[in-house]
Amino acid sequence: MAPKATRKQSSSPAPDPDRIFASMVVFLVAYGVQTRRLQIWKQKLVQMGATIVNSLSKKVTHVFAINSDALLHQVGRQGLGSYERSVLLYQWVEDSLRVGVKVAEDLYRIRLDSEGESTPDISLVPKSISEERSHRKKKRSSLDDVELFKAESRPHAPSPANIIPKSPIKDSSLPYSPPDLNKNINEIFGKLIRIYRALGDDRRSFSYYKAIGVIEKLPFKIESGEQVKDLPAIGKSIQDHIQEIVTTGKLSKLEHFETDEKVRTISLFGEVWGIGPATALKLYEKGHRTLDDLKDEDSLTNSQRLGLKYFDEIGTRIPRHEVQEMVKLLQKVGEDILPGVFIVCGGSYRRGKASCGDLDIVVTHPDGKSHKGFLSKYVKRLKDLRFLREDLVFSTHSEEGTDSGVDTYFGLCTYPGRELRHRIDFKVYPRDIHAFGLIAWTGNDVLNRRLRLLAESKGYRLDDTGLFPATQGSGGKLGVRASTSLKLETEKEVFDFLEFPWLEPEERNM
Repeated sequence: MAPKATRKQSSSPAPDPDRIFASMVVFLVAYGVQTRRLQIWKQKLVQMGATIVNSLSKKVTHVFAINSDALLHQVGRQGLGSYERSVLLYQWVEDSLRVGVKVAEDLYRIRLDSEGESTPDISLVPKSISEERSHRKKKRSSLDDVELFKAESRPHAPSPANIIPKSPIKDSSLPYSPPDLNKNINEIFGKLIRIYRALGDDRRSFSYYKAIGVIEKLPFKIESGEQVKDLPAIGKSIQDHIQEIVTTGKLSKLEHFETDEKVRTISLFGEVWGIGPATALKLYEKGHRTLDDLKDEDSLTNSQRLGLKYFDEIGTRIPRHEVQEMVKLLQKVGEDILPGVFIVCGGSYRRGKASCGDLDIVVTHPDGKSHKGFLSKYVKRLKDLRFLREDLVFSTHSEEGTDSGVDTYFGLCTYPGRELRHRIDFKVYPRDIHAFGLIAWTGNDVLNRRLRLLAESKGYRLDDTGLFPATQGSGGKLGVRASTSLKLETEKEVFDFLEFPWLEPEERNM
């Protein structure tokens, strides 16, 4: 990793992530698009600067459609007129949001021949952004790039940390992740992660998760499995998968899973919030095959029904600037209820990512006691403001002294003025174990697992509520953990005790 001072330097101004669609006047072809999905696209375009119009006119700069058939059905060949050069697939919006800038339009343009029929399929399928970037001149040889990556991956020397940072909200200038030059590989591995998680195979899913973390940081496009064989988290099996992908553009293992009805169905159900591998299997065995099939399933809990109802919305990533605005609201409301309360958004936001899948909010109070009873008041106030909309999990233990005194709320929230649902989690920790909660809810998963394994190697068990000495069990495994955690005040103290090099939050994307 480059030193912080280097990160902040830039040869040209960074694009404004709030207004990447500024000056665009957009007409949306609704035919063939689910109502909910169309609503999401509209909201994203408008909030990032675009103007949506209901009819074609000279002011229109872009027309979006799901495919050429939908375009011709709603608009017609004659209706397009001079707009044909600006007719794009909706996928352009998705990919532009993913990378935070407008991607090249040529890769997504819908072209029609003179008879009004669509051109061959290849013109309708956008090339991946990584394909577009692969045409750029390489800066270094592949071997030099591997060595550069290895050097930059070494952790920094320890740096000081305060007990509670003075400013819970990190500055929005945190470094964004570099563009993913190997998008196709990581998209395939991401699908395998979801499949294995749905099947309950955490070991295999984690191996692909680690590989993605390495691959997405590479400063070169992978063209051979040999280029990555010496990198961390890239074993022989992963290397073989990479070689197959760069050679054929696909992976036979994934294709097998996607054509297997049982695997495909269980994977789909497992993406619904609240449905785990065992429940997904039971639903499959009952004869369900689609999300629509689940709508009348009596065995679903209320939380699972909410996960099903808002499936598409929950899966929509949240731009960083929106998360920042929501965190400001959460801090203001929290301070009004309990002066001095410490509220920080963990997860990918704290790690400096350009977008977030959800909001992970970690709360405590410096005096060690005022956090008790806070969450109930907090949730009520946020519901009154129509920020919190639906409850998924709500448990309070601070006043009863159970479960380490940690209060928990999982639910759905909305950005002020909109109806699009996002997942949000609150964890309220007693001050003496707050550092452990902050580490756990900042992540990432790779780092958390490394820290847990390191703790076990030293005879301890680590989780979000503390670091506990453990007895020696049979076969060299750890036995029962102690009831009291070690007293460590800060994240850095935990890292130091485990003899793991200190990493700032934005350095934990491992």
